[in-house]
Amino acid sequence: MALLFIFDMDNVLYDYDWRTRMAALSELTGHSVPQLRERWWRTGSEERAEAGGFASAEDYLDSFRAAVGVDVAEEDWVRARASAMAPFPESLDAVSRAAELGTVTLLTNNGPLTAKHLPRLAPALVPLFGHEHLRTSSQYGARKPDPRVFERVLERYGTAPEDAFFADDLPENVAGAESVGITAHLFSPVTAGAGLRDAVERFARDAAARAGAGAGAGARAGSRAGEPGGIEGGHAGR
Repeated sequence: MALLFIFDMDNVLYDYDWRTRMAALSELTGHSVPQLRERWWRTGSEERAEAGGFASAEDYLDSFRAAVGVDVAEEDWVRARASAMAPFPESLDAVSRAAELGTVTLLTNNGPLTAKHLPRLAPALVPLFGHEHLRTSSQYGARKPDPRVFERVLERYGTAPEDAFFADDLPENVAGAESVGITAHLFSPVTAGAGLRDAVERFARDAAARAGAGAGAGARAGSRAGEPGGIEGGHAGR
C-alpha cells in the first residue's frame, strides 16, 4: 500500500498575500489594482491559465503583457509573486512527516509561469517534494475544484482514491477531492501546521488499519477454503 499526500501551496504551505503581489504589479505596470483586476483577472485569463489554457510560460506572459499594455519582464513578474510569499514552518513539518509515510506532491491552482519558477518561488518545498513533484493545476489541464484534476493526479501516481490524502484552505476544493473518494483536510489558520500534521498522522493510521483488516480477511478466507466442505474440500467434486 503506497500512500499519496497532495498539498495545496498558497495559504497552506506558504502564506500568500495577494495584496502585496498586486501592489508590486501595480508599481511595475503603472496601473491601479482595480485596473489590473479588470484587465486580467476579471476577464477569466488567470483561471484559464490555471486550467491549462496557455501552452507555455512564454504564451502566458505574452498574454499578460498584451492585457496590461506593458512589456513586463519575466524576472520582475517572478519577483512580484515571490514578494507575497512566506513559508509556514509548521506546515512544512507536516509535509516532512507525510514524506516519511508515502509520496508527497503539490497541487496548486496556478499557471505555467508559476510552474516554471516554483523552485525559486517556494524554495523551502524543494528538499521536501523534489523538483518532479512540484506541480501546478495547469500541468493537469484542469483546476480545483474540478474533480478531473484530482482524477488526473491519481492517474499520474497510480494511486487509488482511498490511499490519497489532500489538504487545502478552501472548502470547495476539499469537496472536489472528496467527490472522487480522496480523504481531504480543510486547512485552518487557527490550528495551522499542527492540525495539518495531526490530519496526516490520522490518515496514515486509518490506512494502515484498513490494510491490516483486509489482510486478515484474506487470510481467513484462504483458511476456510481449505477446510472440509470448502472449495478444496468435500464439496469441490459435486
